[in-house]
Amino acid sequence: MSASTKPPRIVWLRRDLRLADQAAFCAAAEQGPVIPVYILDDERAGDRKLGSASRWWLHGSLEALDARLSAAGSRLVLRRGDSVAALVALVAETGASGVEAVRHYEPWWREAEEQLGSQVELHLHDGNYLAPPGTVTTGSGQPYKIYTPFARALTALLPLRDPLPEPTLPTPAKWPHSDKLADWGLLPIKPDWASGFREAWAPGEQEAHAQLEHFTDHVKDYAEGRNLPSVDGSSRLSPRLHWGEISPTQVWHTLEEVHGKGADTFRGEIVWRDYAQNVIDQFPRYSEESYREAFAHFPWRDPAKDKGAAADLQAWQQGRTGYPIVDAGMRQLWTMGWMHNRVRMITASFLIKHLLIDWRHGERWFWDTLVDADYGNNGVNWQWVAGSGVDASMFPRIMAPLTQSAKFDAADYIREWVPELADLPDASIHDPGEGERPKAYPEKLIGHREARERALAAYRQVRA
Repeated sequence: MSASTKPPRIVWLRRDLRLADQAAFCAAAEQGPVIPVYILDDERAGDRKLGSASRWWLHGSLEALDARLSAAGSRLVLRRGDSVAALVALVAETGASGVEAVRHYEPWWREAEEQLGSQVELHLHDGNYLAPPGTVTTGSGQPYKIYTPFARALTALLPLRDPLPEPTLPTPAKWPHSDKLADWGLLPIKPDWASGFREAWAPGEQEAHAQLEHFTDHVKDYAEGRNLPSVDGSSRLSPRLHWGEISPTQVWHTLEEVHGKGADTFRGEIVWRDYAQNVIDQFPRYSEESYREAFAHFPWRDPAKDKGAAADLQAWQQGRTGYPIVDAGMRQLWTMGWMHNRVRMITASFLIKHLLIDWRHGERWFWDTLVDADYGNNGVNWQWVAGSGVDASMFPRIMAPLTQSAKFDAADYIREWVPELADLPDASIHDPGEGERPKAYPEKLIGHREARERALAAYRQVRA
């Protein structure tokens, strides 16, 4: 592709690592040469810098995007440091006329966008959600706090816009210096804990569309399959959507002509993803603080002060709680950076209500270990389980993990992820008795009835 003599336009990439249906790329390509830029900004996010699993995914997704750009005659420029300072420097270095970017809603990105826009020409675009957060409002113009009316109002805005085509990208006369991706150290070295990641995932835009095509063939069974851990019934699109390898608009249009309970259920989860962003748009610290004031005084067991709580938290993290369905989920998470939808709720409920450990410890563990760790979704989902959120399950609704395991037929799931129990029959694998439990498998950290009574007693303290 021939280089253009017009001033280049920088495309600032974050969680929008795709070429098709990417408004920033389209806008930049209409104005002249395009310089795609990704900045690894651990400074701006502070203690919210990318977790280990996210860094693994990011490496693969950037590698895949750079390959696609190279095939189109372009390339990806990598820089490291504060995003605003790096972009201001790049504008000066390249003579760029400005920056195009897809708008983000995490509080550190909102701050960065405001600061950058005060120093260079910055055009922000929508495209990571079905509808821009803040645009789905009540009759009085206020944003929704509760999911059901939000979903109803968002659905009333349909049909969606058509996805944008992949643009042709003019190239600059001179490319700025780029870091080497390998020098960023995003991948583990020793120990190499990512072998299960590599078996389970191949990041990138093309793989995202292949996964969507596969899921479309099976979406009719999704309503039931998403609840069965032993069945491959999940979409596995969550990291693809989180990293922007595919847009929710593309997913929605692909499934638009698919009818039935399965497709409707999945569409509801895409809407939930929008809802989570609307929550953090209203409450930027939602993943840091309980929404309901009573939970500020909840008598959590503190792992920093209580050795027993610290040991229990570690056992939960390692999948050594003595509850097979919980342990299977936590081991799946560690092995492949992802956990089955139903089991996420079970493991979260267990930490909060059985172990009486603050939901934020679980949220932070998921932040580090999930390849789809999302500030909005993660916080909203954990506060939903805890009962502390703006729209949440009531705290006294305590999930019974042993009952859930049997109800949703998790026997084969447990065999896969807790191999020391693999020889047990279905009748006992959900809750091995004293004579059936192998020596290699731990006893329960706490009995279900005892845990339930303790949790309800703690809840009564803040309700009194």
